[in-house]
Amino acid sequence: MSALKVWFAIATRPAIVKRSVRVALVVGTALTLINQGGRLLALDIDAPTLARIVLTYIVPYCVSTWAAVEALHERGTG
Repeated sequence: MSALKVWFAIATRPAIVKRSVRVALVVGTALTLINQGGRLLALDIDAPTLARIVLTYIVPYCVSTWAAVEALHERGTG
């Protein structure tokens, strides 16, 4: 199996996905409130703002997943 396939196989393990979703929800919500709180309270959400909010959740998900996969690789348990 190629290295990329192995990486994605690890990244899609239920435990890693669950942890990454939790991280994304906590961090994404905090950052959204910090960065877009005023617009949310004013109900002033346009397409670019919505795209930024979505990315605010995607980025911590990806970072958490990457960190978990790399940690498993370093320990040799991936």
